[in-house]
Amino acid sequence: MYANELLDAYKKAQNYVQDKQIAHDLNLQPNKISKMRNGTRYVSDNEAVFLAEGAGIDPEVALLGCHADRNDNPQIKLYWQNIAKKYNGLGFTAISMICGAIVAPLEPIRDYVLYVLC
Repeated sequence: MYANELLDAYKKAQNYVQDKQIAHDLNLQPNKISKMRNGTRYVSDNEAVFLAEGAGIDPEVALLGCHADRNDNPQIKLYWQNIAKKYNGLGFTAISMICGAIVAPLEPIRDYVLYVLC
């Protein structure tokens, strides 16, 4: 899930050690961060942009990853992957980051894509 990567990137950029520190910054209850991490609550667009800016990540890439997380349909996730590829052009770093979130249920494909891109 991309949400975990985004939360971890923000946590690292802010030198935080606990998720409740992220919750404080987002003005959320700490249990909502846990729900984001386990997939029962999705990161909103506003939260994704805030976290991305705090982590030094392109907010548009963060929004793509979070929207991919929201879809259970593997075909729709692949559409999001294609959007990311078109958006990202020659910069493969964001694509490899998003591929982990988009094709997570398709482990062999994800591993191959990450191998090729990295």
